[in-house]
Amino acid sequence: MISILESFNLNPDQWFWVILCALFVGMAKTGVAGVGMLIVPILAAIFGGKSSAGILLPMLSMADVFAVSYYHRHAEWKYVLKLMPSTVAGVLAGLFIGNVVNDQQFKHLMAAIILVGLFIMIWRERKKSVEAIPHNWLFSSIAGLLGGFSTMIGNAAGPVMSIYFLSMMLPKNSFIGTGAWFFLIINLFKIPFHITVWKTIDLNTFTLDLAMFPAIMIGAFLGFKLVKYIPEKPYRIFIIASTALAAIKLFF
Repeated sequence: MISILESFNLNPDQWFWVILCALFVGMAKTGVAGVGMLIVPILAAIFGGKSSAGILLPMLSMADVFAVSYYHRHAEWKYVLKLMPSTVAGVLAGLFIGNVVNDQQFKHLMAAIILVGLFIMIWRERKKSVEAIPHNWLFSSIAGLLGGFSTMIGNAAGPVMSIYFLSMMLPKNSFIGTGAWFFLIINLFKIPFHITVWKTIDLNTFTLDLAMFPAIMIGAFLGFKLVKYIPEKPYRIFIIASTALAAIKLFF
């Protein structure tokens, strides 16, 4: 394992950021949701756009298992099933587009998706309510399509899907449990495409992901414990500002 990890030729600073991202993955899946937006631009800066998407995906799937094991009883399956057809279509669209652009263009797409996600987060902060959002099939289809595309290109579907699940007026535990199952299913669905089409997941990258598993576990534990003690407004301002700067950096 050590020789495989050494093959990535990361310096100590880069290893620090990779381990920090693994911590953030665990925290994001167990309550500290906003911190997940920082992960994509950091890993893209270290590994490149498409390669980072393949490295991050198994980490997310590991963390999804933690979230599902804790909240699985609260899932509202009718919403998960309703989203699946359009989400699969969005994933396939992202697969095609990601296969025909170069890495710099891929990073630009990731940055654009992240910035749109931040706009949605800010809009939600100001709106304070999602009651005006329609609950019809068209809205579900658009949400699924956008979520599938953004999760395939940048593993960044969180803001879009949060808006959808909030608009369904789900109680807190149902919101978390439904989202946990949705992302576990979609992330597992994406893995074969990363292996066979994009070739961004192989034995080396999976070994790196396994090495990050302890950090993901610690992050998941911290997420459960810390979410109650973090001041909401300063935290969200910090996350939005930091993520915006990191995403803008991907354009250069």
